[in-house]
Order: sequence, then C-alpha cells, then structure tokens
Amino acid sequence: MLHMQSYTIGQAARLLGVSPDTARRWADAGRVATRRDDAGRRVIDGRDLAAFSVELAQAGSATEGEDTYTSARNAFPGIVTAVKLGDVAAQVEIQAGPHRLVSLLTREAVEELGLEVGMEATARVKSTSVHIDRV
Repeated sequence: MLHMQSYTIGQAARLLGVSPDTARRWADAGRVATRRDDAGRRVIDGRDLAAFSVELAQAGSATEGEDTYTSARNAFPGIVTAVKLGDVAAQVEIQAGPHRLVSLLTREAVEELGLEVGMEATARVKSTSVHIDRV
C-alpha cells in the first residue's frame, strides 16, 4: 500500500500558485481540509489538495471573458516576461505562478495580439503527448 502524499501549507501554496498567506487563509476558512502531522505541522492530504485545485481552476474559468471559446483546457494565466521578435517568428515567455511557459509563434500573431512585457496573457496548451514525472 502506498503512503498518501501530504503537503505543508507552503508546499500547497507553491503548487496552487498563491502566497502561503493565501493558502493559510483558505485553510482557516475551511475551504480546504487540513490535519496535523506527527511533527504538529498543518498539512493537506494530496487527494484533498488535488480536488481543491480543480475547484479553483473551475472557479477561475467561470470568471474568464464570456467571449472565450476554446477546446484547449490547459490554461495558464500569467504575465508576459519576454518577447523576442525575429523577421518571421517570435518567442514569448509567460510566467504563470510557478510555471514558465515559452511559446514560438509568428511575429504577425505577436503584433496582432499586441503582446508586450508586463501585460497579462494566458498560455493555452493542447498536446497529443504529455509526459508525467513522479516527484
């Protein structure tokens, strides 16, 4: 039988892309269940954290613009941290919580979207092959 993974408030905050204070407030408000581990630290069971992260994602997608229609379900809202323009192609980097995403697209697309460093943008990922590593 495998041991159930549990996460400290700080670890949960990092995985959810929020501050530890925000994660602690959510726990204090009962939005996510916590328990004390053998060392007396407040922890969140992995299954509870997974369910809560899905709940947060669904709540976030409900607040997106009504005009947003897409089949790509893996959305990473963040901030543009770099734009490198070539003659034809461009590279755009977005920091979405703990995730750094890099996209190669046409220069024309970057210009049409008006992408600049410091603006909000959402990277949407759709792939036919996804690899998962166990930590």
